Amino acid sequence: MLSDRIVVTKGDIVELDVDAIVNAANNSLLGGGGVDGAIHAAAGPQLLEECRTLKGCPTGEAKITSGYRLPAKWVIHTVGPIWRGGTSGEDEMLARCYRNSLKLAVRNGVRTIAFPSISTGAYGFPVDRASRIAVREIADFLGKDSSIEKVLIVCFNERAFDSYSRALEELVAEKSHD
Repeated sequence: MLSDRIVVTKGDIVELDVDAIVNAANNSLLGGGGVDGAIHAAAGPQLLEECRTLKGCPTGEAKITSGYRLPAKWVIHTVGPIWRGGTSGEDEMLARCYRNSLKLAVRNGVRTIAFPSISTGAYGFPVDRASRIAVREIADFLGKDSSIEKVLIVCFNERAFDSYSRALEELVAEKSHD
């Protein structure tokens, strides 16, 4: 059942004991603020060294590194879109972040993965809109691929937690009527 495989939670993504965590990175992959800075700090300097070899990442794409000092074995770095009002392809770019991160996870044998709320911090993507896109993309992917057992959506604050929880509830209700 969908609600058994997707879990919305509050907490600190760097502390989670999952196979992979997703980093909401910038195009350089060389660290930044928010979750990106927290992941780099927790993983240690080797993460930055490995990221330098990746030569950046285009928006909507994803790249993988080792987790180093993190409990997670892998860090999947994806670059979300900067919100420009919703008319510059932001929805599709955000959807691609989730799809490409999940594809990369499957290719690397990941069974459990944790996502932050991609693009909703400094990049300004409206959290209600982002949560619906994220939940739908994750659910669609899990519907086609059973290798990933659990996806955590890790929210840093109450507003994000409420928004993602509501988006998941709406999707589960919609799927039960299909």
